[in-house]
Amino acid sequence: MIQTKNLTKIFRTEEIETLALNNVNFEVKNGEFVAVMGPSGCGKSTLLNIIGLLDNPDDGNYFFDGTDVAGYKESQRTNLRKGNIGFVFQSFNLIDELNVFENVELPLMYLKIPPKKRKEMVHSVLDRMNISHRAKHFPQQLSGGQQQRVAIARAVVANPKLILADEPTGNLDSKNGLEVMNLLTELNREGTTIVMVTHSLHDAGFAHRTVNLFDGQIITEEFKKELGEALL
Repeated sequence: MIQTKNLTKIFRTEEIETLALNNVNFEVKNGEFVAVMGPSGCGKSTLLNIIGLLDNPDDGNYFFDGTDVAGYKESQRTNLRKGNIGFVFQSFNLIDELNVFENVELPLMYLKIPPKKRKEMVHSVLDRMNISHRAKHFPQQLSGGQQQRVAIARAVVANPKLILADEPTGNLDSKNGLEVMNLLTELNREGTTIVMVTHSLHDAGFAHRTVNLFDGQIITEEFKKELGEALL
């Protein structure tokens, strides 16, 4: 599903130039669960942003489902993200002015799905995430664990091929963090590809493979499970 070749990203200001990604070669197969680890500032979030089509590299290639999208314009990246990629963030990124139902419904509105079908899809995913009883509540009325369930519901409501999770348990206690990791594992077992940035060795243990970044380069890879065995 994902392949990068010599991916390079440089951030420049008037006074400084920072090499965020340095010739990164990275692959993710359909149905795989990959954890990306490394110290702060090593390029993890930059890699996730490029994989998620939120940004373009300065050099190198990025193939998504076999198509080189490295040079896509913003409008092209936006169209490709729709329905294909779901995002889960450490800070949840829910819209405070919208209730739970409306937050989860939002991606379906961008996809121009008819209202009746949207309602069915939202109720289905809220039931699955065990958060349907909070459908009319607003984010500030929810616990952190509940907010992350809503964020995951929003990420998966359109049945994307790929979920990108950036520190999904970073703002949660251990109990809620474990629940979130179990939800992601269940989604992966059902066929959703997941790439997760994390500082947690515990969370990385749920993945098939862990990639370690340092100074913008992949320095080691650790295979924890065979993909086929993990999906049984």
